[in-house]
Amino acid sequence: MTGPHPLDRPLWTALNTGLAAFAEGDGRAMRLNADYGVFLAAAEPSAECLAAAAALVAPGERLSMLESDPWPLPPGTAVAFEASCDQMIAEAVQGGVPAFETVALTDADAAEMLALARLTEPGPFARRTNRLGGFVGVRDNGRLVAMAGERLRVPGFVEVSGVCTHPDHRGRGHASALSRLVATRILARGEQPFLHVYTDNRPTVALYASLGFAFRRTLIHRVIVRA
Repeated sequence: MTGPHPLDRPLWTALNTGLAAFAEGDGRAMRLNADYGVFLAAAEPSAECLAAAAALVAPGERLSMLESDPWPLPPGTAVAFEASCDQMIAEAVQGGVPAFETVALTDADAAEMLALARLTEPGPFARRTNRLGGFVGVRDNGRLVAMAGERLRVPGFVEVSGVCTHPDHRGRGHASALSRLVATRILARGEQPFLHVYTDNRPTVALYASLGFAFRRTLIHRVIVRA
């Protein structure tokens, strides 16, 4: 009998493996350091573990939890946002090289990356999220107008994330080309790319399907705050 798939609980698995260097907590509950993101996970839905998770939520913070089932909330917290997410995974990527120049993004680009993420809201993005890996971008007259990179890491799998385009530059294929580039690099390392997209965002689901990503399972994304 096989055990649970590492992507069944992507946050808990990542915080204890590929993102452990950026995580805080213990065997009951873990969270990503606030400089890198807003992810929180408990080991199990027991009172002890949920209390440990609650202790990691600072006043005024909005932390994200991602589970396949509607777990009880950590005590003293409330749901600020909840939505269904499709987890998608690719064994191969369709398409070729981008039709425009792409650039590797580094710490020197961190402020611009954060500004673009705050404008476009591709998902949780903090001031050092860029250090989680593999970000590439597109510049127009020196200004960063699109980007994509890597975020969650679990054994054998890496998440494509932070995909966004400035509103003035949408419709030019930047998001699909950058996502394809990031996913292709993940595959070249012998790992498998995956991603998460809100279930009701059908145009984006269709975009990723056209690149070769297939639905794996549904997860529940909750943003929690102190009650």
